[in-house]
Amino acid sequence: MSDCIFCKLVKGEIPSSKVFEDDKTIAFLDIAPVNKGHVLVIPKEHFETILDTPEDTLKEVIATTKKVTAAVKKGVNADGITVGQSNFEAAGQVVPHLHFHIMPRFKDDGLKLWPQGTYEDKEMDEYKDKIINSM
Repeated sequence: MSDCIFCKLVKGEIPSSKVFEDDKTIAFLDIAPVNKGHVLVIPKEHFETILDTPEDTLKEVIATTKKVTAAVKKGVNADGITVGQSNFEAAGQVVPHLHFHIMPRFKDDGLKLWPQGTYEDKEMDEYKDKIINSM
C-alpha cells in the first residue's frame, strides 16, 4: 500500500526513531506518546488488521513486541507496561497497518482502564454461543 504512512516508514521515505529492526519487523517511538518511551511494533509487510495478517507474521510481530516491551520497561524504569492493539476505525485504529502499542506506565500517571459493563441474566451464554458459532 503505497500511501500507508507505516509502509513509507519501513521504506525509509519518512524518518522514525527506530529502537529495533529485523528482517520482518520494526519498532519505533510513537510521535504522540501516551507516556515517553511509547513504542509501536509493526510488520514490515503491509497488513491492515490482525485478521488479515498471516500467523507466521503474527508470531514474528509478537516476539518483537515481547523483546521491546522488556527493553521499554527497563529503559524508562516503568512501573508497568500496557500493550494494546486495535482493529478497524470503530475500535480506534488510526493507521490501517497492523501495529502493537507498547506503553510504559507509571504509578499515578492518570491513565485508567476502559469502563467495564455487566451482562443481564443468561446474556453471557447468548454471547458465548454467538462467538463459538462464528468460529
